[in-house]
Amino acid sequence: MRKNFGAKPILYPQPVFIIATYNDDGTANAMNAAWGGISEENEISMCISAEHKTTANALKRGAFTVSMATEAYVAECDYVGIASGNDTPGKLDKIGFHAEKSAFVDAPLIAELPMAVECRLKSYDPDTCRMVGEVVNVCADESVLTGGKIDPAKLKPIVFDGMNHTYHALGEKVGRAFFDGLRWK
Repeated sequence: MRKNFGAKPILYPQPVFIIATYNDDGTANAMNAAWGGISEENEISMCISAEHKTTANALKRGAFTVSMATEAYVAECDYVGIASGNDTPGKLDKIGFHAEKSAFVDAPLIAELPMAVECRLKSYDPDTCRMVGEVVNVCADESVLTGGKIDPAKLKPIVFDGMNHTYHALGEKVGRAFFDGLRWK
């Protein structure tokens, strides 16, 4: 028997995105966001409210980066979601994160988070809080590559469980995409 929970924004897995922008004074700011994903071939979409400093920064600069939160930095990634950039200046310094300028967009990369999607702001709808970025580049530190490709086992991204308010590690590989189902073709 199934239990009904009603209309809730619950999906599994929900990636944990760390969205980074530059403040007016050139310092880096970041926030934690879990409501987002790929929405087109070269596009990423997230729901973040207009009240966030990150939203205001992205609208002014026309750019942002999206790093994958990792197991090694769970607490730090949680903190950037708890502390608001509107009233907590220097929150990246407080947790020991270091910002590096992206070569592709006017937004910072977080050195400690080894994978990021660099985006040009495509649109923002304040009514739906949907921010859309055009993917300009995806970058990853060589430490998380195997055979020249991003290796989830090395990256160790975390996912968000919105029902229980917890973070989880991704599990082991259980199949091969576009291959295992071929037996029924």
